[in-house]
Amino acid sequence: MRAIVLAAGRGERMRPVTDTTPKPLLVAGGKPLIAYHLEALRRAGVQDVVINLSWLGERIRAALGDGGAYGVRIDYSEEGPVPLETGGGIFHALPLLGAEPFLVVNSDNFWDYDLRHLQLDADAQAQIVLVPNPAHNRRGDFGLDKNHVVEDAVARYTYAGIGIYRPEFFAGCAAGRFPLLPLLKQAIATRHLRGQVHRGEWMDIGSPERLAVLQERLRSRLPQ
Repeated sequence: MRAIVLAAGRGERMRPVTDTTPKPLLVAGGKPLIAYHLEALRRAGVQDVVINLSWLGERIRAALGDGGAYGVRIDYSEEGPVPLETGGGIFHALPLLGAEPFLVVNSDNFWDYDLRHLQLDADAQAQIVLVPNPAHNRRGDFGLDKNHVVEDAVARYTYAGIGIYRPEFFAGCAAGRFPLLPLLKQAIATRHLRGQVHRGEWMDIGSPERLAVLQERLRSRLPQ
């Protein structure tokens, strides 16, 4: 199985630090955020990884190289100076991802989820990981009807930025800049989107304050 790590965003909420350092290379616990994702993919048996690039992409390429230091092989999907958003970025990278289902991981989250737990039903176009709602997204994004993702539910969860997708999920899309959310809603409407809840560690590193919290949490785990 192949995977794409989404790393093209500008990191607006992290400015000014992301004016000079791309968000995936921000350091916590002694290594860049994206390193945790590459290590998780390797543990799950993924060898071929695509990373999409836009803002300061040359720095990500220089830092990670061919991926050998992380036990993976990295291909890069260049988007140009304007990021294509999540949906457009994945669609642009499809030629590198092949014809089989692939993993999608956002580079600006931190988690302890075991990617080997992601399984795709035969009649599903995608399966996503949901987490209990953090303080900054108390309403959540989606609910579950057994393992079917739904929009309306009493218990709602937040999309963790982790999923497995078939290339067919993007059928009918055109090249360009577009978000993933409308495609998720389309798959919900046709009952082709599955989900599961991860109740372990998860953080959206979307602000300098959250990065500082993660840094302190990881520092406390380091050998003294």
